Amino acid sequence: MRIWFNKTFSTISSVLHNLRLGAAPDEICLICTHVHSAASAFLAADETYLEPADISGQAYLDWCVEFCQFHNITIFWPHREAALISKHCELFEAIGVTVVSVASFEVLTLLNNKAHFYADLQPSVAQAMDFIAVNTVDEFDRAVAELSAKHESLCVKPAVSVFGLGFRVLDTQLDSITQLLKGLEYCIPLQELRLGMDNTPDFATLLVMENLAGVEWSVDCAGRQGELLCAVQRKKHPMQGYGQEIDNNLEIAGMVERLTRHYQLNGLFNIQFKEGVNGPRLLEINPRASGGFGMACLSGVNIAQIMLCSLKGETYPTPYIHYGRKVTEINTPVILPA
Repeated sequence: MRIWFNKTFSTISSVLHNLRLGAAPDEICLICTHVHSAASAFLAADETYLEPADISGQAYLDWCVEFCQFHNITIFWPHREAALISKHCELFEAIGVTVVSVASFEVLTLLNNKAHFYADLQPSVAQAMDFIAVNTVDEFDRAVAELSAKHESLCVKPAVSVFGLGFRVLDTQLDSITQLLKGLEYCIPLQELRLGMDNTPDFATLLVMENLAGVEWSVDCAGRQGELLCAVQRKKHPMQGYGQEIDNNLEIAGMVERLTRHYQLNGLFNIQFKEGVNGPRLLEINPRASGGFGMACLSGVNIAQIMLCSLKGETYPTPYIHYGRKVTEINTPVILPA
């Protein structure tokens, strides 16, 4: 079985490692491509190739079909142009290649824009934080006034973002120099942000939200066309460097199952939650394996192996998850491929 992962984040290394642990000797060949020859994911793959960096859309889609044919790919697990590939999976099926898409083109497009996703989300499926999407200074002012009347603290985040980029808590007390000297991260003075908007009266969609100040959960999942096969909750310690705990929050478990079914999620994906004054609230669905995937697989269940069994049409025994187990990651120095 020849499994191809195209350009993605370095965290795919944990997926490749756990796939290999869960497979019989010589059962799978893991193939990785990237636009950079020194991609760290290359260290975990059996075969590595460069992919073109300067093409997109239809041209990249055509290149992927040709790559599958030339390298006898059995399973294609895309990240780059994942939505487009999902929309045209019949091109790959026609040459005998199974595409592992986390969701349909429409759902992947929806998940990429949190303003659209939150607006689409039904409360009966999962609870999200209180939010207002804004594109102008006036909309921002109205949103802050409305949400401040209901919530003690507010935050902002771009509607299109990854890795939490752009997330800031609105600080109404300290200026930026004081924040800098105090070493405060992820904060921005409300008045300074507001003044900056005067120079950019129209901007890409920004979410003004209630700030969820409690603990955070990251849930690593395996699914099969809307059926949740496994979910491992990692409860994060509020202070960095103190590890994470394998948890079993029943409210979160229910939301994960309903989200998987409602959006027909498939493959490996990650769902994040954070505690607010009214309980856990959904932050986002990541249509990929998370950076902490390896820690989740220390729970007693190899999530990648469960996904591999699903792809082969095999059943996997109900896993025993070690709830309460403490896990962490230790950085290891490596030499990148030349």
